[in-house]
Amino acid sequence: MVGITAYGAYLPQQRLERMAIFQSMGWFAPAIIQFAQGEKAICNWDEDAFTMAVAASRDCTTGLDKSVIDAVYLGSTTLPFADRQNAGMVVAGMNLKPEVVSSDYTGSLKAGTGALLAALDAVRAGDKRSVLVTASDRREARSAYLYEMWFGDGAASLMVGSDDVIAEFKGSYSVSRDFVDHYRGADHKYDYTWEERWIRDQGYGQIIPEVIEGLLKKTGLKIDDISKVVFPCLFKVESRNIGKRMGFVEKVADNLHEVCGETGAAHPILMFINELQDAKPGDKIIVASFGQGSDALLFEVTDAIKNLAPRNGTRGALANRKPVNNYQKYLKFRDLVETEMGIRAEAPTQTALTVLYRDNKMLMGLVGGKCTKCGTAQFPKSPVCVNPDCNAFHSQEDHEFADSAGYIKAFTGDLLSVSVAPPNCYGMVQFEGGGRLMADFTDCEVAELSVGQPVVMTMRKRYEDSERGFHGYFWKAVPQVAQG
Repeated sequence: MVGITAYGAYLPQQRLERMAIFQSMGWFAPAIIQFAQGEKAICNWDEDAFTMAVAASRDCTTGLDKSVIDAVYLGSTTLPFADRQNAGMVVAGMNLKPEVVSSDYTGSLKAGTGALLAALDAVRAGDKRSVLVTASDRREARSAYLYEMWFGDGAASLMVGSDDVIAEFKGSYSVSRDFVDHYRGADHKYDYTWEERWIRDQGYGQIIPEVIEGLLKKTGLKIDDISKVVFPCLFKVESRNIGKRMGFVEKVADNLHEVCGETGAAHPILMFINELQDAKPGDKIIVASFGQGSDALLFEVTDAIKNLAPRNGTRGALANRKPVNNYQKYLKFRDLVETEMGIRAEAPTQTALTVLYRDNKMLMGLVGGKCTKCGTAQFPKSPVCVNPDCNAFHSQEDHEFADSAGYIKAFTGDLLSVSVAPPNCYGMVQFEGGGRLMADFTDCEVAELSVGQPVVMTMRKRYEDSERGFHGYFWKAVPQVAQG
């Protein structure tokens, strides 16, 4: 049996109310009022497709042995590097064994399902044992454009394997169509989008039914045999129209647009996970993508889903939210407005690639050391144990701090240092079981911080070298604020 063995999802905490966009830009584009319902997930300034991919992957591997993963496939249309393997960065950020195959899938919004199909084929052929598939996107749109209303940021991950399968893969059907509903040139920041009616009628309205009908015919099933049909569609009415024409209107999955927006290559998988969290053994779910054609995949939920360790998934990601109504802040976070950053921002940011390679485990995997003689953990790893009662030489083994519980030992809010979101909050994090780290804090306000406050670690962008096109990443602490 081959199929899905685990799932995970990530949405940025911040949710921009669409009405805030209209209130700021409605004077220029009054027609966007018709799209001003609900909210969309937006990246903090230090988040992108890579950091979200790591976050979703960490959720996916909750309670699992990461050592069994022998391939990582990453699907995205907004990868931070055009020529550096982004999936390899996920391998480093997850601190996986180096003996894994890593591949990027891009160039289309069906990159996520393309990566998923490749993973299923690899496991089914016996070439791979367990493949981590992640789709992640942070898409840009011009201000006061309807797509600015629709686009959201997010990531979704699936583990593909043959042991403890929670959703068995039953078949697939794909079509390739050079249907250019939108495109983005290699040297352009924004998509160019064609007329909406054409996209709706000739795109979604033709391609989605074609691929679903093809899958049903190939598998010998009828639509009555299917529990849910998952497919992305920017036009909510058209989703229902497709369902009506094909006789499954009540089985059309929630497109999540009003609560997070359309998350690009991640969206069909994000929607699929949302349905898996309510699914019962025996449920049959069709998952289809859309982007220069479509991939449609059929899964049947198994009894093993009852034994899956608790995780956030789509539901948890949706619940972890902070409403935002500051449109100008959003523009700055997306680098859509230019502001004066001061003289301190002129400091050189060139990355020493030799150091990045030599200290890759520490920088990308947050790997420190733990003394094999006394059990003291420390970051970074050093030749000498920091325990004054031990001081053993060369006694430390690798110790991951990314999932270690920690709390704030001391903090400050610095208005003088360079920050996209001043004040720059940072301080000392004390890990349970030993080890300290001077860390940046993110997804928080200085007024929310307190000594003793628990934190969780997250991979984030530390700086951007715009002159050379390099993104520098490291781990930051997210203070946990009590809800209610």
